[in-house]
Amino acid sequence: MSAHATPTPMTARPSGPLTGVAEVPGDKSISHRALIFGALAVGETRVTGLLEGQDVLDTATAMQAFGATVTRHGLGDWSVLGVGVGGFAEPAQVIDCGNSGTGVRLIMGAMATTPITATFTGDASLRKRPMGRVTDPLALFGARAYGRQGGRLPMTIVGAAEPMPVRYAVPMPSAQVKSAVLLAGLNAPGQTVVIEREPTRDHSERMLAGFGAEISTEHTPEGRVITLTGQPELRAQTVAVPRDPSSAAFPVCAALIVPGSDILVPGVSQNTTRNGLFTTLVDMGADITFENPRLEGGEPVADLRVRFSALKGIETSPDRAASMIDEFPILSVVAACADGITVMRGVKELRVKESDRIDAMARGLEACGVRIEEDEDTLIVHGMGAGGVPGGATCATHIDHRIAMSFLVLGLASKKPVSVDDGSPIATSFPVFETLMAGLGASISRTNR
Repeated sequence: MSAHATPTPMTARPSGPLTGVAEVPGDKSISHRALIFGALAVGETRVTGLLEGQDVLDTATAMQAFGATVTRHGLGDWSVLGVGVGGFAEPAQVIDCGNSGTGVRLIMGAMATTPITATFTGDASLRKRPMGRVTDPLALFGARAYGRQGGRLPMTIVGAAEPMPVRYAVPMPSAQVKSAVLLAGLNAPGQTVVIEREPTRDHSERMLAGFGAEISTEHTPEGRVITLTGQPELRAQTVAVPRDPSSAAFPVCAALIVPGSDILVPGVSQNTTRNGLFTTLVDMGADITFENPRLEGGEPVADLRVRFSALKGIETSPDRAASMIDEFPILSVVAACADGITVMRGVKELRVKESDRIDAMARGLEACGVRIEEDEDTLIVHGMGAGGVPGGATCATHIDHRIAMSFLVLGLASKKPVSVDDGSPIATSFPVFETLMAGLGASISRTNR
């Protein structure tokens, strides 16, 4: 059960062709950052297309607690009157980030170099996730963290009174860690340098530059070296949030595995640090065309035309993992409906997401009749071909929105319905999932326990 809703069992039944236009919500990663950078800027930042899922709403509430004025003007239309770099006020209450690892880690970074104290918590899922990967580099700036055993929430961060710039090599591919360090570096004098051996989503770098920060990226033998000059005056901006590729993944993959389907998903981000799933699907034989490529809000986007396809199993390279890390659960569903074996390598980061996503998908797919192999860093799915998955199981979501949506998509293309024990976490990232999928012809319903 999430912190914001009671359990909602749901069932997906084998469906006829999916057709129509799937207008997925705004990008969650960019929505979080737009609110946080707007709060750190001087003046009023206007945001259009903001994702109004619970994760992002929790970040909006947090920015208000730190002193920014956040106003909703209409659906997806928001403004943030910022307090400037180093201008965060000490919040009066505990900051509840709900289910959002992105929200809590980026906000910790944003306040870590200001001499204030804040306590963070979240739902049962978030309280299990490791925060040491962020608090360790923040300690280099001079911040102190006091949390539960294992570096878990609830956690109090005491910001550095006299922060020092740092040079930090991110030990794992994590855009959250990279972004937290860059946000902390904003209020530190001199240059903060972040080195990532494997490229991760670059929304923070793009947005920092857009807000007027002095930031550069260099490709070296060490990896991507990102250099940020601290204590800038960020200038308020207008941010147009593109549609979320991680949300688009669900109608796209559903159309690929439900016979006869033909859908259009407009305006989806094609940022190369985020589009690994679509590249992988094409490698599997997916009929996806990328129409009307263009720039929106500084991000490349395209309209995706997707048709049912005969898919084949492939092996994914660890080098591609970071660009599709949130999409491996739904990819494993596609792999189950493909011919042959799909080997997904370099996926150990899935062990510490909202749930252990490798274990959650493996157990659920096995319950639906699919043969699975796994180790710490690999998931292998033995495909059963189009329409070959038996289904008929109720799968545990572990308070994880992507696990819930993945198994519901599987139920649309399996022989028997597939249920999930709790669909309520879906609201954290894709609040219109049910209505959007129903509009395409999917048979997904809430069920009684």
